[in-house]
Amino acid sequence: MLKTLQIKLEEIYVPAARNKEFDQKKSDVIIEEMMECEEEQRPIQVRQGDGRFVLVKGIHRLVAARELGETTIKAYLVHAKQHG
Repeated sequence: MLKTLQIKLEEIYVPAARNKEFDQKKSDVIIEEMMECEEEQRPIQVRQGDGRFVLVKGIHRLVAARELGETTIKAYLVHAKQHG
């Protein structure tokens, strides 16, 4: 089972490929869910990069957390191939 970490948002790098997947409407829905619901969101997925974490999956949850003023987010540390 993957271990959940609490990571500072400022320590997460978002590759251009993940930014291209971003849809503000999806993020807005997640923001509403986060504000209305006590249920925790599924953790995002990150991999270890050069001195930082790199987003693998969860761009909408990450942006929603930033827009809500959160400073940290739960994440799974995964071993993913670098896209290049």
